[in-house]
Amino acid sequence: METPVIGGPRSTDPLAGRRIEICDTTLRDGAHSMSHQFTVENVEEITAGLDAAGIDVIEVTHGDGLGGSSFNYGFGRCDDIDLLGAARKQITRAKLAALLLPGIGTIHQLRQAADAGIDVVRIATHCTEADIAIQHLKAAKELGLETVGFLMLSHMTSPEGLGEQATIMAEAGADTVYVVDSAGALLPHQVTERTAALRAALGPGIRLGMHAHNNLGCGVANALAAAEAGAAILDGSAHGLGAGAGNAATEVLVAALDRAGAETGVDTLGLLDVAEDVVARICAGKLPSLDRGSVLLGYAGIYSSFLLHTRRAAERYGVAEADIFLELGRRRVVGGQEDVIIDVAIELAAGRTVTQK
Repeated sequence: METPVIGGPRSTDPLAGRRIEICDTTLRDGAHSMSHQFTVENVEEITAGLDAAGIDVIEVTHGDGLGGSSFNYGFGRCDDIDLLGAARKQITRAKLAALLLPGIGTIHQLRQAADAGIDVVRIATHCTEADIAIQHLKAAKELGLETVGFLMLSHMTSPEGLGEQATIMAEAGADTVYVVDSAGALLPHQVTERTAALRAALGPGIRLGMHAHNNLGCGVANALAAAEAGAAILDGSAHGLGAGAGNAATEVLVAALDRAGAETGVDTLGLLDVAEDVVARICAGKLPSLDRGSVLLGYAGIYSSFLLHTRRAAERYGVAEADIFLELGRRRVVGGQEDVIIDVAIELAAGRTVTQK
């Protein structure tokens, strides 16, 4: 069914007629909101709905990717391979994707995911550490997978620096490279600058993508800015489910792209039904919001998955979560440094002066 657009686009709209692919991360990034407790049945129902609505790529794994189920990151209710297998059985047209962070996930687990039926692997590193993805990208190409380089916390380097890191990923075999606003700290003009820098560094042969978090309320706007600057694939999650204040809401993003005249191939009304009738029901009480802690993530430039860890530390040690977030921002912590949250909380609780480390 073709979704009607009230008012319709103008011929001068920069996205008019552009084909934009949509990747939905409800069943991966959204796992953070659910403390990684999605069941096989949840995955089956949500995947079936997203596939029927015309989503191009559906990402499924623990919130921290393959191998993320652990004491440090939170134990998942189900094994990633079981969840991928459940999703694979429901898909009739979409591509199935998994996330892998080198140092958490292994090439062995990547092979298991390929056997489970993934089409795409997204290899994620800190925005200045693309070189640690080289062996994983090469292994993925050998497995015949579509490959994505995922440059996390993209606000923590310059546009030019991000372009240099993107080149490393492209030369290692990435078919697509993403600007990833893991902290929800970027503003639209900053997304435009980084997307343009990637296009200049990579040329037309490599696709660009955007993964936007909503900690400053800019998720959908940032995704649209990336598309206008040349990104061909945009991430979202149903109802914005995800770490921190969540991601750009897929159903809102697609509706906005409709208004802009872009072609997504998604049944917008059907996708709204999935968000309201399926995801909101399964995730009742877990949907993210723009509360104090979420906003502080974007304000301080902190990895979005640190939200729940910080809240637990604040409660355990009797200190203000705002103080922890601001100190983490001063220390420029990155993904994988969750232990620093406890260090900061203990120092604050003891009344010691927290110094730059």
